[in-house]
Amino acid sequence: MLSPLYEVEFSANSYGFRPGRNAHQAIKQVQQDVKQGYKFAVDMDLAKFFDTVDHDVLMGLLGRTIGDKVLLRLIGNYLRAGVLVGYRVEPSEVGTPQGGPLSPLLGNVMLHELDKQLHSRGHRFARYADDVVILVRSLRAGHRVMHSVKKFVEAKLKLRVNQAKSQVAPMGECKFLGFTIKAGKIRWHKKTVENFKSRVRGLTRKGWGVSMDHRLAELRKHVQGWMQYYGISQYWRPVPGLDEWIRRRMRSVYWKRWKRSRTKIRELLRLGVNRRMAFRHGLSGKGNWRMARSPALRIALTNERLHETGLVSVVALWKKAQGYT
Repeated sequence: MLSPLYEVEFSANSYGFRPGRNAHQAIKQVQQDVKQGYKFAVDMDLAKFFDTVDHDVLMGLLGRTIGDKVLLRLIGNYLRAGVLVGYRVEPSEVGTPQGGPLSPLLGNVMLHELDKQLHSRGHRFARYADDVVILVRSLRAGHRVMHSVKKFVEAKLKLRVNQAKSQVAPMGECKFLGFTIKAGKIRWHKKTVENFKSRVRGLTRKGWGVSMDHRLAELRKHVQGWMQYYGISQYWRPVPGLDEWIRRRMRSVYWKRWKRSRTKIRELLRLGVNRRMAFRHGLSGKGNWRMARSPALRIALTNERLHETGLVSVVALWKKAQGYT
């Protein structure tokens, strides 16, 4: 009901929680701005945005478009419904209900005021919900914009800018929606890769007492989901390394599961390793991670064999996302 009222007003630079718009479009817009010479970013973090939305400010903005007082009263009740703390519901004087179906739209209504302000100043920017980046041509301009926009956000919208997480820097040093732009190309931000690897480590930890099929299914789900979103990265160099690292993690898991030397030797022989190599490696006292790179395990658990067990390839998923296959 409310969305069509606001869709005609919302900025073309706003991409979050809107029909026909997504994060990929937002990062591609940033890429185009960088290519046009706007290589410095005002990376502004709005501290706990959905928890700190001022009800009076928001209701005032809603009243400009919605003339139905009954509807406005219902929205007000929704905002003040309260939060569950332990076994008690405590009233909420600020913020929008987390996970509520109306909260994303209300967030966009609030931040549309910021969009209008940025448009009026002629700034290049992209916003996805409360994640906003403003592109400028120089560091000097960036600091000037940071100061003035911060003043607007805190004075007019009564929101708070997190100074510790906000910065003015080359776009290649900033993170927007998990990506950055370097040399005109969309790339994974280093923290994005660190978070991905941290999750993979959890799914391939040796002490996780689940079946191999379950482990592989969860790993496959994670890698496919991650690449579905992050596969638009145009930087090839780290892709093969991630594939090799995941395969090594899985070889290490198999080696750990085989436990006893006689089991390791039996499995190596079964998987095609010659007798001499199987005994030498099976009796080795080296650690699991080191053994995962050994010739015996590379022969026993080839890339093809791991693929047959259900292990997905980051390289293959990246090429598919890039339209190569």
